[in-house]
Amino acid sequence: MVDREQNNRRHFIFQNSAQAEGFTSPGRGGSNDLPTRDRHAHGNMLLSKLQQLNPVLRNAVEQQRQAGIDEGFGLQIEFASFPTVELAFESLARERSGIELRNVRQQGNITFATVFVPDGKLTVFEKWILAYLDESKDKKNGPAHSQLLNTIADIRAATLQALWTDALESIPTADDEHLWWEVWLPTRGDRLGLVEQFKAMATELNFRIAAGELYFPERSVLLLYGSVGQMKRSMMMLNCIAELRRAKETAEFFDSLPPSEQSEWVDELNERLEIVENGSDVPYVCLLDTGVNNGHPLLQRAITEEDKHSVDPNWGLDDVGGHGTGLAGLALLGNLTDALSQQTSISVSHRLESVKLLPKDGANSSDSQLHGYLMTEAVARPTVTAPHRKRVFSMAITAKDNRDRGRPSAWSATIDRLAYDADEQGETPKLFVISAGNINDPNAWMEYPNSNSSDGIHDPAQAWNALTVGAMTDLVNIQEDARHYTPIAEAGGLSPFSTTSQTWQAHWPLKPDVVFEGGNVAKDGLGAAWMPSLSLLTTHASPSERLLTTSNATSAASALCARMAAQLMANYPDLWPESIRGLIVHSAEWTAAMKSLFLPARGTPTKAQMTHLVRHCGFGEPDLERALWSAGNSLTMICEETLQPFKREPGKDAQLRDMNLHRLPWPLDELEVLGNTQVAMRVTLSYFIEPNPSARGVTSRYCYESHGLRFDVKRPLESEEQFRARINAAARDDDERANRNDNDPDWIIGKMNRHKGSLHADIWRGSAAELASRGAIAIYPARGWWKTRPVLERYNQRVRYSLIVSISAPSVDVDLYTPIANQIGIPVVIE
Repeated sequence: MVDREQNNRRHFIFQNSAQAEGFTSPGRGGSNDLPTRDRHAHGNMLLSKLQQLNPVLRNAVEQQRQAGIDEGFGLQIEFASFPTVELAFESLARERSGIELRNVRQQGNITFATVFVPDGKLTVFEKWILAYLDESKDKKNGPAHSQLLNTIADIRAATLQALWTDALESIPTADDEHLWWEVWLPTRGDRLGLVEQFKAMATELNFRIAAGELYFPERSVLLLYGSVGQMKRSMMMLNCIAELRRAKETAEFFDSLPPSEQSEWVDELNERLEIVENGSDVPYVCLLDTGVNNGHPLLQRAITEEDKHSVDPNWGLDDVGGHGTGLAGLALLGNLTDALSQQTSISVSHRLESVKLLPKDGANSSDSQLHGYLMTEAVARPTVTAPHRKRVFSMAITAKDNRDRGRPSAWSATIDRLAYDADEQGETPKLFVISAGNINDPNAWMEYPNSNSSDGIHDPAQAWNALTVGAMTDLVNIQEDARHYTPIAEAGGLSPFSTTSQTWQAHWPLKPDVVFEGGNVAKDGLGAAWMPSLSLLTTHASPSERLLTTSNATSAASALCARMAAQLMANYPDLWPESIRGLIVHSAEWTAAMKSLFLPARGTPTKAQMTHLVRHCGFGEPDLERALWSAGNSLTMICEETLQPFKREPGKDAQLRDMNLHRLPWPLDELEVLGNTQVAMRVTLSYFIEPNPSARGVTSRYCYESHGLRFDVKRPLESEEQFRARINAAARDDDERANRNDNDPDWIIGKMNRHKGSLHADIWRGSAAELASRGAIAIYPARGWWKTRPVLERYNQRVRYSLIVSISAPSVDVDLYTPIANQIGIPVVIE
């Protein structure tokens, strides 16, 4: 085995080396199996339901006129499907007639769609039904419009419940209940005019309106405070709203116990610290939290007063609660237990910034500002002050509950929007590290690891573009006088604090992405307890009282992840944020304890079982050395590229446009000599999407992501022409959401599971001889709203991505690195 410390070599980095090729996807085929109906009974029932809405529509229009509204007259109508029949909801929208699909909801086995119908446009649906009833207008596949009408069981005026797209258990029921409503408005071609009109109506009806709004491509989001009765009584307001959700409350932070360490330890450590000076062109970890107190001796050289900000000047800049200062110590130095136990000097190549996003108590349930709006403000403060800095934004603030279950929220979509840099259409992407959210209930800890499976990742950590961090632990030595206690998690296992995406629907991203040290919990026969010895050591917010305190859970883990990101940015300053995110995931591995918890004890795990592991532990615990360096027998290539996923010609629908073909410089002679020796190839694809959040279907033309990208690898005995043809078919299948079997079994996760979200990773294992014939990787586009929503005119955008590929022969001492270096003409430098 090659000693990595004696063989550290920089990764191979390629830019603009891929070959772009156009698609020639075959045409669509297939058929839909829809239920048949008695056309006359069914059609007349629908026609009667529709005609009953005419007086309701006239009443709604009259109310709107009396309120002084001079445009946008209409009514929200709810369509319900038959049980177990998927409603063909996309056919309900007719944008040229002003008929807009507002939301789609699934309740049990019934699909509901809410549609806004302008005054005078009920006749559109009436004509469909009459054509359905007219046998002379039959098509080859049956009555006209049967693919839609045969799925509809009911048509009625929409109520408040029809607009509720949040978790069903969170819907308010009592008319006198007061709450903050998260209101999602359509744009209708005049976004600002509609927002101002809606705010005027809300003021007239005595709703409180929060400061700030969020803007997405087809939605505006704002907060109102008022009662359920107020909302129900206003047909005018309900007809303006696309979706209603309950506004989020943020989690309370952990209390800290005073440590027993003496201040002399800190002085000794400070003498060994070498921190880059202010003004240096180095990466920054920007902590979005409760502020940072830079009077602490370990922090004062790493963060200046000018680099402290607040979203609300009335809160001040300092950290009163202590949470932010604790995370600052971890983001700068890691677990201080490790630093204090060393005797050697410690060099720190990054600095800190702070934005006070929350006041001292760590909760803003009484704060009327929208979390996404505050997030936008928090990111703007340091960006305006120092626009050219390389930084990673780190946030350990999450909602108290997990009711989103992977569905994008206004908060998570704002993070996706900021990461992509939607305002400048991807010019300056940003890296976000977000904690997954915590399990804080001691009773739940006693149910470990089942409690991890049932407690879902908290908002906004479902953000596609963020690096979502869960917690694992190696802390198992209890040092307190508590001999009857034992640690709940074994060394290397998932932390009892960590939340997961196991309960999410399968189409949502695989989260968390990675796990870092987050501490452990102990138990005895009576219950579970948190202990300082099972936590991380960090900086205390009140250094005049004490210097050291403890931190734990996914907050601590996210700070450690942000530190690693900054270290990678310092060593590879030209890499994109997409590449830094990808490298962290690419370097991760599952521990034996993780595998024993979530994989079967015997046999080769199935791809479904591997996906089960990922939804709990991400892709494992990252390793800084693996992320930083290649070795002779384990090398990494980073390809940063762009492509244009879609195109649109005049008078035609948007189509898939380009794929990129990467021909990898495999060391063919060396691999062929190894023959049947088992090797591994790891592939990670990282890119950022532009979000378009709304509850109008996941796999429909209203999908959340602007675009998808996929990777596939050339197979043995497959020519390049055959490879291209297979990729063309794969792109078509993905675009149509076809369900195909995975025909390349040696991938551990597989193409049906890995292509979720905007970060895809997988590992192939096989013989070295077979790997030698797999030297080409294709990156190709998949469906997104840039293609399916041409009215928004994003179909000509180019996108960036980072492709990271590693090959390794861990069981043999072989040099695979030098032959590649010789091929591409770079010197081999060992650092």
